[in-house]
Amino acid sequence: MSAVLLACLPGLLVLLAMQGLGVALQLGLCVATHLFCEAAVRRLAGQPRCPAERALLGWPPLAEGSGLVSALLLAVALPAQGPWWLAVSASAMASLGGKALFGGFGRNPLNPAMLGYAFVLASFPAAMNQWPAPAAAHDAWPAVQRVLGLAPDIDGWSQATVLDRVRHNDRLTLDELFAGDPAFGHVAGRLGEAVNLAFLLGGLYLLWRRVIPWQTPAALLGSLFLASLLGWNGAGSDSHGSPLFHLFAGATMLGAFFIVTEPVSGPRSVRARWLFGAGVGLLTYLIRVAGHHPDGLAFAVLLMNLALPGLERLASRGAPADA
Repeated sequence: MSAVLLACLPGLLVLLAMQGLGVALQLGLCVATHLFCEAAVRRLAGQPRCPAERALLGWPPLAEGSGLVSALLLAVALPAQGPWWLAVSASAMASLGGKALFGGFGRNPLNPAMLGYAFVLASFPAAMNQWPAPAAAHDAWPAVQRVLGLAPDIDGWSQATVLDRVRHNDRLTLDELFAGDPAFGHVAGRLGEAVNLAFLLGGLYLLWRRVIPWQTPAALLGSLFLASLLGWNGAGSDSHGSPLFHLFAGATMLGAFFIVTEPVSGPRSVRARWLFGAGVGLLTYLIRVAGHHPDGLAFAVLLMNLALPGLERLASRGAPADA
C-alpha cells in the first residue's frame, strides 16, 4: 500500500498544481471519513485495532492502508471544489458499502473507490459536474467556502470536461475544438493530458517494483485503443475522438494502473486478467460514446467486478494451475 500511495504522488501533485487547494480539501475529507467509518465498524463489531506492526507507517488507525488508498483515489476523481458532503458520501459508501458490508478488508467483491464514486455520480449528478474553470481553480478562500458550503450556489465558474464537450459537440470539427478552446491540449484536455501522464509514470513505477501485474493494464489500454481506433471517423463534428484522445482523457491511466489492479476485487489468474482488463476498456469506450456519462470507467469496473466469477471459471478451463 505504501508503494501504491507513493506512485499516486505525481498525479496528486499535478492536480494540486492545476486545480488548487480544493484537491487537498477533498483528500482531507475522504481520508477523515474513511478512518472514522473503519474505526466505527471495528468498534461495533468488537474487533481489535490493527496491530502496529501490520499497520501502514506503524499507525494502527491507518490499518493496512487500503482505506487510505481508496480515499486518495476518490479524492482525485471528485470535483476539486465539490461540496463537503459529496466527499463524505462517496467515502462512506466506499468504506461501509464497499468493504464493511462484505466483512471488511480482503472480502470486497466490488472496487470500493469506484462504488463510492458511482454512488455519488448517480445520486448527485449536478454536483458531480461542477468543475472549476482555470481562472477560479486557484482562488484559495473561495474554494474553501465552496467546499465547506459557506458560499452561495453559483454556476458561472463551472465548466464541462473535454470528454463531455466532444460527446455533445455537433457543429465544430475536432480541429476547431482543439484550436478554439483553452481547455484542450495536444491530444486531449490540458488537465487530462498532464494528469494521465503523471499516473502513467506512477503506474510504470508499480510495474517496475512488481507491485501490480502487467496484463490487466495492458488489456485495458489495448482494448480502449483498438475500440477507439475502430470507432474513429476523423476530425469531423460527429467524431468520438482519436485513440490518443481516449488514452489521455478522463481517468484512463488512473483506472489502468490503480483501479483495475486492486488485488481483492480484481482477477487472480493470468487469463482472467486479460479478459477483465479488455472488458473494462471496451465498456469504458462504449459508455463514453453512447452512454449517459462522459467517462464510464467507474461503471465499467463495477460491471466487470460482477462478471469476474464467470471470467475466472472461463479462464480456468484448460489452463494450467498457475496461471
